Parts: sequence; C-alpha cells; structure tokens
Amino acid sequence: MGEAGAEPRPAASLILLRRGGKHRDRGVEILLVRRSPQASFMPGVWVFPGGAVDAVDAGDEEAAHMACAVRELREEAGIELPAGAELLPWSRWITPEPVPVRFDTRFYVALAPAHSPPRPDGMETTEAAWTAPADALERNRSCEIELVFPTIKHLESLLPYSSS
Repeated sequence: MGEAGAEPRPAASLILLRRGGKHRDRGVEILLVRRSPQASFMPGVWVFPGGAVDAVDAGDEEAAHMACAVRELREEAGIELPAGAELLPWSRWITPEPVPVRFDTRFYVALAPAHSPPRPDGMETTEAAWTAPADALERNRSCEIELVFPTIKHLESLLPYSSS
C-alpha cells in the first residue's frame, strides 16, 4: 500500500444532504455507504461516497476533486447529480504521516436530487442509507455500525443543521 511519510494521494468525498426524508421536520439527513467487508482499506466501515482523484491537473485542481466526488457518488451509490449541481467545499483532511495509507481528501457538500434512492454497487459498497447525523453517531456508539474518525467529525459538524 503506502509507506509512513509517503506523499498523501489526492481524494474527494461528497456529503450528500436531503431534508428529513419521511419526516421532513427532522432537519437534514446525509447519505452514508458501507464499504465492502472484503475491501483492503477500511472494510465494512460506513463513509461518505468518495475515492482517489484519477488525475490532478495543476491548472484546475478544484475541478478535478469535484469531478471525483461526483463520479464516486454515481459509482458507489448510483446517484447522478444533475448538470450544474452546486458542490460547496466543506473541509480538507490530510491523513497524518504515521498512517501507512495517506490521503489528502477534500470534502464537498451538495443537495441530493429529488427521489434519489441510493443503490450500492455491490463491489465497493454493499449498503447505503439516508440517516440523520445524530442517528448515525448514536448507532456508532452502540456498535450497530462502524464509523471512522473523519466521518464522525463531519457528522458532528452537521449536528446544528439536523433539526429545523
């Protein structure tokens, strides 16, 4: 995989939002996908759709990251964003040097298109679900699902938007 101190690989993830699902007064829900239990990196963990950037054009680095986020949403969750969908930068996380597999990940936030049920691809992702950030955090605390530190921190940052 990688070596400690290795250069982090460019990556992007998309935090897809929708208003409250069945209970529209509940605030926002986010889309999480479960990585395949057979994955070599973070098997079985629930994450935001995302992955490595194929190629970064030094002239338009931001566009390459956004294109990656949109592509990964389509590939991992079967949701296609409409042309011109707005992606807003949310955060940037760089894996610390001691970690053997390193990423320089840009997280974006976008609104889900209407009527967009997720369809996991069955290879990279095996499950997908809309959930309120607080519910996902509670399910992680009770060991129903497994979340990793960056996902937990992003969910916590969304708590102020979780209720109307």
